Amino acid sequence: MVDVSEKPATRREAHAYALVTLSVDVLNELPRNPKGNPLEVARFAGIQAAKRTADLIPMCHPLPLTFVDVKTTIIDGGIEIRTVAATTAGTGVEMEALIAASIAALTIYDMCKALDKAIVIREIRLERKTGGKSGDYVRS
Repeated sequence: MVDVSEKPATRREAHAYALVTLSVDVLNELPRNPKGNPLEVARFAGIQAAKRTADLIPMCHPLPLTFVDVKTTIIDGGIEIRTVAATTAGTGVEMEALIAASIAALTIYDMCKALDKAIVIREIRLERKTGGKSGDYVRS
């Protein structure tokens, strides 16, 4: 792990995105999913995963998260996932936001795979981040 002990603790925030492509038939069946509401379960899974990022990615520092949010939106052809993670620490929170988006997407896949194996998870990406030594970043 990189030594971040000399870096000042500042507010840092990261936003991530993922897209889960689903057929119209699967989208129509979401309210009747026998496992429960995939969007709500994905929300909880993403939040839980963000809090466990350092356990999943070996070189990540464990961070005291001050905020995590996962929002899912049904769109034509799938579900958009947008996540936010924040901390006041000496290192960034991008991985926590990306893990939240990834695990939320995988949870939707898991809950819908009985209906369709052709589900695709795409475009997991950092949308923006604020704070830290490298400054702000916004995907163009």
